[in-house]
Amino acid sequence: MNLPKVLADLVETQNRFDSAGYAQCFSETAVVFDEGKTHTGRKEIEQWIEKANNDYRAVMKPLEYSENEEILKAEVSGNFPGSPIVMSYDLTLKDGLIQSLKITG
Repeated sequence: MNLPKVLADLVETQNRFDSAGYAQCFSETAVVFDEGKTHTGRKEIEQWIEKANNDYRAVMKPLEYSENEEILKAEVSGNFPGSPIVMSYDLTLKDGLIQSLKITG
């Protein structure tokens, strides 16, 4: 699968539980929507993913990517009920970084 570099980096850093590297995939003003909460800016995004990594130890396996819709579907497995599950990552990319990300199951 041919992913944009920033999404390949996102998957790689997630699978290494590298919260700082993960946050660098986002713009300074990026917004993440996950589990009913909004996280704004790199610092909040890094704190959010650090907690998620500690709680769930989730790894991603990309299944498909729609460049037109900017949606990545990935199998996510980790320490949570129902693992593994397929998640949708609805993205807005700008200047090679993620500007917004909404994660749904």
